[in-house]
Amino acid sequence: MKVIQFYKNETQLIKKAANKHRDAQHQLYEKHSPKMLGVCRRYVRDIHHAEEVMLSGFLKVFTNLKQFNFEGSFEGWVRRIMVNESISFLRRQKEVVFTEDIAYYNEESWNNINIELGVEQIQGLIDSLPEGYKMVFVLYAVEGYKHSEIAKMLGVSESTSKSQLFKARKMLQQKLNQQNKISNGAIKI
Repeated sequence: MKVIQFYKNETQLIKKAANKHRDAQHQLYEKHSPKMLGVCRRYVRDIHHAEEVMLSGFLKVFTNLKQFNFEGSFEGWVRRIMVNESISFLRRQKEVVFTEDIAYYNEESWNNINIELGVEQIQGLIDSLPEGYKMVFVLYAVEGYKHSEIAKMLGVSESTSKSQLFKARKMLQQKLNQQNKISNGAIKI
């Protein structure tokens, strides 16, 4: 029977994992993999592909662990790797298309939507977006990146990032309005 060594704090665990201690790497993986699978899943529609992306991301995490400088949170550092790995996967799949035009976005229009959705329904709505819209929406609205950061990550202009976000929100708003009509009995299926 193998005994897994437990570490007093994450800093000690990270240092051991950086020195290729497999039990420390395993503990870091076990601790962070559920959340990181969720991060990858936000970008990659198919759960099996999301798992592959996450595993590839953890391979990069463990390969580059000595570069982690303990200035920010470890989880944030891992999250950034997972986001970049997800974006790289989508680019390799050639599923991402960005458009340049931008239109005016009315923030008020979101306030009129009154509908309760579960996490799976929300993820389904986000998954229904075209990949370019979805990627920018998740980076901005879920992950909290600024348009300047998104532009650098995706190799697009800030105005393209803003345009993609506008279009994603508009599509989601239309889908939510439709859901709202269905839930209020206005539309019978």
